[in-house]
Amino acid sequence: MAKGPKGERRPADVNARAVMIAKIATGEIEDVTTDEGKNAAAVALGRMGGKARAASMGKKKRAEIARKAAKARWTR
Repeated sequence: MAKGPKGERRPADVNARAVMIAKIATGEIEDVTTDEGKNAAAVALGRMGGKARAASMGKKKRAEIARKAAKARWTR
């Protein structure tokens, strides 16, 4: 089931869902999900790829991951 603007599940009740859709349509609340029901901010971070992940971790952790990847490549 799709989630609402703040991550909460959208109401299953038909009337409550209609009220929420009306609020989104009038701009009273903002719908931040994509057509597939995913969080738009998470999708944007995912498109950044490993750059965002690498920027958020320390040098030691990046080196550890690189060492593990190199070992996996060369052990075949």
